Amino acid sequence: MRYKAVFWDIDDTLLDYIPCCREAFFAAMNELRDKHYVPDSLLSEDELFDLFFRISGRLFSEAKHGLHTIAEVMELYPAEFIASAGYPDEAVEPFKHAFRTAWGKTHTLVPGAREALEALRGKGYRLFAASNSFGHLQRSRLRHADILHYFEDTFISMDIGYDKPDIRFYQESLRRAGLQPHEVVMIGDSMTTDILGAQAAGIDALFFDRRNNASLPEIIKCLLD
Repeated sequence: MRYKAVFWDIDDTLLDYIPCCREAFFAAMNELRDKHYVPDSLLSEDELFDLFFRISGRLFSEAKHGLHTIAEVMELYPAEFIASAGYPDEAVEPFKHAFRTAWGKTHTLVPGAREALEALRGKGYRLFAASNSFGHLQRSRLRHADILHYFEDTFISMDIGYDKPDIRFYQESLRRAGLQPHEVVMIGDSMTTDILGAQAAGIDALFFDRRNNASLPEIIKCLLD
């Protein structure tokens, strides 16, 4: 084999981000409703989700370009959503807590994810998760999806101390895995954080282009030949 190990991004590579996000969002909205928080907008819950998704998407995109840390984004998007939706300020913390609690249980798999992990493990690759988020939440999601056991370790930005695409995220992940850059290939859906970030650290990368209907079996085929 050309490589010894594979670093896997999680969201929109192994776990399907949009349905997971919807599930956590509507759980958080139920919490607000139970606590009798009412927005002053006339938006439907689907429209509120669209608003939430636009706000969080913009902030995460800005983080990819160094304008925020992931830790900052985790605080910014609940507050901005609550303000934009017309909820009172005191709804921020209940919404944030409910969303994170529900997020830690979301586990919709990208088609072919389990089969890809099984195939690579069967070929003898060492597998590691490499993601931007809270470590305990991402590990919980992998556990709920019944794929955590495929990974030798999980390298999550809030544990590592640096966010992808910071080269230090990859350097620290390599150090913890006891691997050299040429021994690893990164698989991910973000050209900025996964592909260019890994390449800056000397790690080869495979781009999982879901927008153009790429499939995981196609992406990993070169690793199985």
